[in-house]
Amino acid sequence: MGTGEGLTAVLRVRMGLHDAHYGGALVDGARILALFGDVATELLIRLDGDEGLFASYDSVEFVAPVYAGDFIEAQGRVVKIGRTSRRMEFEARKVIAARPDLGDSAADALEMPVVVCRATGTCVTPKAKKRR
Repeated sequence: MGTGEGLTAVLRVRMGLHDAHYGGALVDGARILALFGDVATELLIRLDGDEGLFASYDSVEFVAPVYAGDFIEAQGRVVKIGRTSRRMEFEARKVIAARPDLGDSAADALEMPVVVCRATGTCVTPKAKKRR
């Protein structure tokens, strides 16, 4: 882990029934974007000493479904640093899959994580808020 471009952060979270928004316990994509926001906040704190602000997403691609009971690992990486802007890339992977077809509490640890979402975005730390 570096202190500038290339700096990464990872967050692993279990999706619960409270995260399910659609039939079949399907989790809303906005929940994954919220994880990316938390990862971005950690990166900004490590880089600038302040939470900063998420200014925009340039792209968001949902590529696989997420269900209640799945464990999602969200990762972000700083790829470019401007005066106040920080361009970041994000990826969320399913590392444990719920298996309600086998039982209420059944789940599989996946040998190969499944990418569920990719995104790029820009965060800003106002100059007056930067401590580093």
